[in-house]
Amino acid sequence: MTLSPQVSKLLHEGTVIPALPLALTRERKFDERRQRALVRYYMAAGSGGLAVGVHSTQFAIRDKDVRLFEPVLRIAMEEMTTGGAPQPFIKIAGICGPTEQALNESKLAASLGY
Repeated sequence: MTLSPQVSKLLHEGTVIPALPLALTRERKFDERRQRALVRYYMAAGSGGLAVGVHSTQFAIRDKDVRLFEPVLRIAMEEMTTGGAPQPFIKIAGICGPTEQALNESKLAASLGY
């Protein structure tokens, strides 16, 4: 995948790309409404992009019992796409793990538009 000239320029000029925190309820369950609100907050605050699934606290979202990696990436992308993100807006998805896992995560991220 090649970066657009606009994204490349923004990266070279410098911008803020925060790691998107994971929104949980008091019961430590995924909170989709607040997750979407966090994405909109960072866009409205003027960040130049978002890095999703990259924070060290988010390794657990990949766990087979938790299964939040795809929903978190999808929900963030939906908000970045429909929520009025400034253009250009840098969309980063984190990948990790052994080669097979990292390849699968990168394919998923690419299919979602990262």
